[in-house]
Amino acid sequence: MRVVVDYELCEANAICMEVCPAVFKVDDQDNLHILIEQPGEELRADVEEAVRLCPRQALSIAED
Repeated sequence: MRVVVDYELCEANAICMEVCPAVFKVDDQDNLHILIEQPGEELRADVEEAVRLCPRQALSIAED
């Protein structure tokens, strides 16, 4: 599993960070950073929830 962000769509709402802070971080300048680009299966449910809740649908999961 690989986290993919469309930065053109991302508004850095930080919802993803609230759902899965191990993977997503929004800094003080409202920039989204992916902390773990390929998180383990133990984080899958949280990453999927973050993808689902993204208001701009800027997040997705690629299966490599």
